[in-house]
Amino acid sequence: MNSLTIARNMIKRKIGTRKGLMGFLILPCLVVSAVIFLMGGDGVTRSTILYVNHDNDIAGQHMEHVLAGKADYQLKQVDTEAELRDEIVRQKGEAGFVIPKGFTSSLLKGETPQVPVYKIKDSEADAALRLEINGIVSGIQQTSRLLSGEQTDQAKEKLNEVLQEVEKGNVQAVKTDLGIQPKPGLYSITGFTLLFLMGLISSTVTLIIEDRTEGTMARMFTAPVRSWEIALGNFLGSCTVGILQILIILSLSRYVLGYDYQVPFLPHFLVLAAFMLVAMGIASTVGGMVRSPQTAGTINTLILTPTCMLGGCFWPLSIMPDFMQRIADFIPQKWAIEAVDKMSAGGGWSSIGFPMLILGLMAVLLLAVGSVVLRPSSSRPPV
Repeated sequence: MNSLTIARNMIKRKIGTRKGLMGFLILPCLVVSAVIFLMGGDGVTRSTILYVNHDNDIAGQHMEHVLAGKADYQLKQVDTEAELRDEIVRQKGEAGFVIPKGFTSSLLKGETPQVPVYKIKDSEADAALRLEINGIVSGIQQTSRLLSGEQTDQAKEKLNEVLQEVEKGNVQAVKTDLGIQPKPGLYSITGFTLLFLMGLISSTVTLIIEDRTEGTMARMFTAPVRSWEIALGNFLGSCTVGILQILIILSLSRYVLGYDYQVPFLPHFLVLAAFMLVAMGIASTVGGMVRSPQTAGTINTLILTPTCMLGGCFWPLSIMPDFMQRIADFIPQKWAIEAVDKMSAGGGWSSIGFPMLILGLMAVLLLAVGSVVLRPSSSRPPV
């Protein structure tokens, strides 16, 4: 089939040379690997948690003992609540909590005492700490209800025995990944993947412009090749090199480097493939508006870098001013990164429905425009 021959030729021209192999396959793998080593380490980081214990009774001591035994936390006790707030403001700890006075006696009475948690910004450490504290309070509360018919001293003694068994590990809870926020550094790894993918697709469209400018595409019509076969062959060739780059980067990072994206392979691949189609539409639209391959390459480069910056490829969108975050809504990189982040934070297929819809609409619109302005001309070369 003529389209397959054209596609195979484009693949050979793009990545069949040493320069193409190095620039579009090996270099992206090296850069993404470096980003993973720098920002994607899976080493255990212990969050510093400050606390004040005004209770100094069995329930307060139990909470202190349980949280101190968590591998995720490094507890640091301070004397007063004011000192705790001051340390949090000075970022001496990710979060802090206060065990109130009468904490144990309130639980024995069947009440639900409040344990204030302080933090300067939202973080997974803060959210996880709240869940841990609520779990400890709920466990003690349920045990206290079972002892409600006992005298205060007897109930306290039996509660102490139960809590000691918990601390010995005879009563345990199963720890699961909370999946509250995306994995730290994931936006950078995804961002650099999108950067190289967009660069590769732009370069394949530049080849099409070269064929049109140098008369190669016109000479194809001297053979029995239809216009739609040329367009389909170019499309298949561009898609193939893009998909090949996606598969190599994902396979290398997941199975060779052992990086855990916390995202299933299939939805991750589909998000990147959807972005690839948007990038192809952008490059095709730009290529159809200019006649020189050099001009098209320059314009695509000028589009590539700013959109990656605005789309959150190099830094989180949250640190950008509000008006720039509004601009980012029109940038495809933003939606691709958002889809991957939502899956990493524990979301399912439904969580990426809207970002994928946006990418799909962008791809359809831009590819439709690009296919019109970059369509092969049916004019034959002069004889």
